[in-house]
Amino acid sequence: MVSGSVIIVGAEGDYVTVPDVPSGEPLGSAIMATSEGYGRGLADRLHIEQAPAILSRVLRTADMAVTETRCDNPVVGLSGSLQPEDAFLVSLTLRDYPHRVYWEDGRLMSVCDVRAGQTCIHDLKRDPVALLDKPIHHLFFYLPRGALDAIADETESQRIDDLNHKPVGIDDDTIASLGRVLLPALSNPDRSNQLFVDHVLLGLGIHISHTYGGMRPLSLPIRGGLAAWQVRRAKEILSANLDGRVPLKEVARACGLSMSYFSRAFSRSMGAAPHKWLLTLRVEAAKEKLRDSRLSLLDVASACGFADQSHLTQVFTRIVGVSPGAWRRALDE
Repeated sequence: MVSGSVIIVGAEGDYVTVPDVPSGEPLGSAIMATSEGYGRGLADRLHIEQAPAILSRVLRTADMAVTETRCDNPVVGLSGSLQPEDAFLVSLTLRDYPHRVYWEDGRLMSVCDVRAGQTCIHDLKRDPVALLDKPIHHLFFYLPRGALDAIADETESQRIDDLNHKPVGIDDDTIASLGRVLLPALSNPDRSNQLFVDHVLLGLGIHISHTYGGMRPLSLPIRGGLAAWQVRRAKEILSANLDGRVPLKEVARACGLSMSYFSRAFSRSMGAAPHKWLLTLRVEAAKEKLRDSRLSLLDVASACGFADQSHLTQVFTRIVGVSPGAWRRALDE
């Protein structure tokens, strides 16, 4: 691993090592290092050379990252200030750090022992600074506001305002366990995969949002049905494939379920089997197309995933109660 390098988690599960890229400079043609909360930017603030990091974009709209920081012979002094941003650094201590002296916004907040396995939460809006006067070994999880909002949206929960925390070590077995399973990935990125890292970081983000942000779902899932994010994912895939050619097993896989379980759970949540729900969706799409008088019934059938005009007429009449031609004429009355 190159000093201060960042491992970019690619869309196909590949990892790209970007050596010695200062914070704020390009990481490839499409990825920018916009934060000092991970990788080289964090290494510079802690005055250390090695800081392997994995950056994950599983949420698409926001990055999450994990960085390993280790130094056996630190140069005694204060850590550097990080660029203020609406984000949190959640640290997992992997080596006892006795008598940690810690400031926020220039004010002394605590002097305490932080034991291996304990967690500390740092708000990057508050300029967290610590005295570096003994060997360190930590994992730092970077969670920007965008990631926390995306997690709330994905789980159909109310967005959180802040994380409830104190400037001391916290015993959190979940964070400790999730952090330790990522250590091999940071040591051997070529042997890891995107799905594994994404799931761990997403699970950690959900746990932190729930435990320290008070995130709660806006509505409870139907017993035996799909979770809110699974309903949304299934709808997205089915809506994008009105012709029905996407195999049901692929939709089930995207929801992390077997095909048989997905079919039952979908029916409970949506009140109809996937193929029947898709037919209804095609009919709704057909109604929108029928408003355009320039389109023939054959054009509408083709655009909405029906085999032909006869198929459109048959399904439309059964669900709506009138033929598509009659429905269109009624628009002009």
